[in-house]
Amino acid sequence: MIKILKRVELEDAIYLKTKKFSFGMKKKLGIAQALINNPDILFLDEPTSGVDANAVLNIHKIINDIAKHGTTIFLTSHNLDEVEKICDEIAIMDKGVIRAQGTMEQLKSNYDKNITVNIKHSILPPDILKILKKELHAIDSNVQWNGNTTSIVVPNENTIARINRLFLEMNIDVFRIEVDEPTLEEIFLNTGGNKHN
Repeated sequence: MIKILKRVELEDAIYLKTKKFSFGMKKKLGIAQALINNPDILFLDEPTSGVDANAVLNIHKIINDIAKHGTTIFLTSHNLDEVEKICDEIAIMDKGVIRAQGTMEQLKSNYDKNITVNIKHSILPPDILKILKKELHAIDSNVQWNGNTTSIVVPNENTIARINRLFLEMNIDVFRIEVDEPTLEEIFLNTGGNKHN
């Protein structure tokens, strides 16, 4: 039992009555109870609901540690940021029906085939700007210009590498490339029956 309490970081509370446990400690204790028989499969329902930020981080660490030791974990949660951070595979359910399933990357690629790329670069001289505009419009017509930033919608990640090479070949200093990708919340709200709610 001490080994399990250590695993969920409750070894210091071994002689403390549970009525004195914080809410986060009780959540950890619930996980410890579920681990007593060393299960191959573990079901966790909203494991971090109602706990403070430090407890959330600790519980995430515990979940990742349990998974690394070979236990398959099924986690249900309304905290989509949490799901996106710690789950290897995600299923989105609506009215008891799975509407989408896969890794985060698979869900993103199925959700939106286009990627918006924002590039922060040095100020472009007029002659370089003219050439660059022509080159980028050949890739996609959806290009936005704003001084030292350029935004373009591309169909795939390979195009991002192509654009980066173009900037380098034209001796344009690139300070930052940011890719706008959909969050799990956006995917959830636009999947199946959810988009009608």
